[in-house]
Amino acid sequence: MDTNTWKWFSYSELFTIKKGKRLIKADMDDGDIPYIGAIESNNGISTYISNNEHLHSANTITVSYNGSIAEAFYQTRPFWATDDVNVLYPKFLLNKYIALFLTTIINKEKYRFNYGRKWDKELMLSSKIKLPTNSSNNPDWPWIEDYVKNILMPKLPPKAKSVWDLKYNSQPQSLNRLQIKSATWKWFRIGDWFFKPYKATAYNAIDLTICKKEKKNAIPYITRTDENNGRKDYVLNENFDDIEYGNAITIGDTTATIYYQENDFICGDHIVILRSIHLNKYVAMFVTSLLDKERFRYNYGRAFNKKNIENTKLKLPAIQNAKGEYEPDWLFMEEYIKSLPFSANI
Repeated sequence: MDTNTWKWFSYSELFTIKKGKRLIKADMDDGDIPYIGAIESNNGISTYISNNEHLHSANTITVSYNGSIAEAFYQTRPFWATDDVNVLYPKFLLNKYIALFLTTIINKEKYRFNYGRKWDKELMLSSKIKLPTNSSNNPDWPWIEDYVKNILMPKLPPKAKSVWDLKYNSQPQSLNRLQIKSATWKWFRIGDWFFKPYKATAYNAIDLTICKKEKKNAIPYITRTDENNGRKDYVLNENFDDIEYGNAITIGDTTATIYYQENDFICGDHIVILRSIHLNKYVAMFVTSLLDKERFRYNYGRAFNKKNIENTKLKLPAIQNAKGEYEPDWLFMEEYIKSLPFSANI
């Protein structure tokens, strides 16, 4: 795409920008209204609340200026935004196609900001965005919409396209709506409840034959990448000696990248495997979400190695056994995940 002919427009020309309002956890009531936080995933939704005093309109764009700075998301429902988020109200006719184009560009601005230079409302009002223009030197919204609709959309994978077309199954597997607050939580050491973490056999990428997923003997090659569930490629299964069987959690020890592997796989270097007789894909989603919160403690200078993993403590839903001792409530974890919207797709 040639952007040389595009023009710069200030955000104040295109949007009315409003700041979100903080709501502390103690004041949050469970509900179905999205609460937009300064996070980088889940379309910015950090939880769902019933508080409706300070809702923003649908068909707007949210941009984090603190936390995960410059994370931009299109909001299709009324929502509450925290005070670390700017809400962009369009001065033009916005739709989901134009919004996808804009949020993609906004996300590219991350490198300009950090904790010392936040993209707050005042700075955003004076910031500029480069867009394609029409003969009147105004943003060419019809061209943008057509480009996304007819060039980008056909290239989406089937599941992503079904989400975009609102045809994805949004139902939970279980109609038993569970609340996190209803569980009793206790601290548990990973080494006491999971098999001892071990280092996977490492295969060098240059020795592997990359292939398509559809290939009959294709197998995932799991590395420390922070994308695609840790999968770098699919490779031909050439009767490897050390194939890891599925139903495992993989952890990149120098990157603290954490994923659940449902199917058999092989690994690159620096991958630690975590297994448990209690593990299934639902429990794994619960546990990996909590493990992921430990990432900030580790980096290349302090690896999330076998010993550190084993000694890590997680606060988990707990239940008392016949001896009166607490143990992780694996059933609650599974049923909670099954009760979430979209879990029917798992």
